Amino acid sequence: QVQLVESGGGSVQSGGSLRLSCVASEMRYCMAWFRQAQGRLREGVASISNDGITKYLDSAKDRFTISRDNAKNTLTLQMSGLKPEDTAMYYCAATGAPWPCRKEIRTAVVSSFDYWGQGIQVSVSS
Repeated sequence: QVQLVESGGGSVQSGGSLRLSCVASEMRYCMAWFRQAQGRLREGVASISNDGITKYLDSAKDRFTISRDNAKNTLTLQMSGLKPEDTAMYYCAATGAPWPCRKEIRTAVVSSFDYWGQGIQVSVSS
């Protein structure tokens, strides 16, 4: 059983930055960040494979950067230029299967990921 613990969320004003971290008990081949806004479905934001292939939601491109440090069992999401529509609960997710990281993250299916963190709130005010 892989445990994932997120940190780094909070409240910022529009245009601000936040850095989310996820510490894993074990890293898996495909790691990702999802988010779920109130009243909406959970959606994939960014993913990264063990060999460094990254995928981003169109609205996150050029603003968010996903990275992983396998030596420290850590997944990171650096977010800049935050907008009110980025407000959501953000979740770290992991799977040993390679194919979720080979698909566009906008098509990611929640059930494709085996392990989830508890989530952390990001709130962006205008």
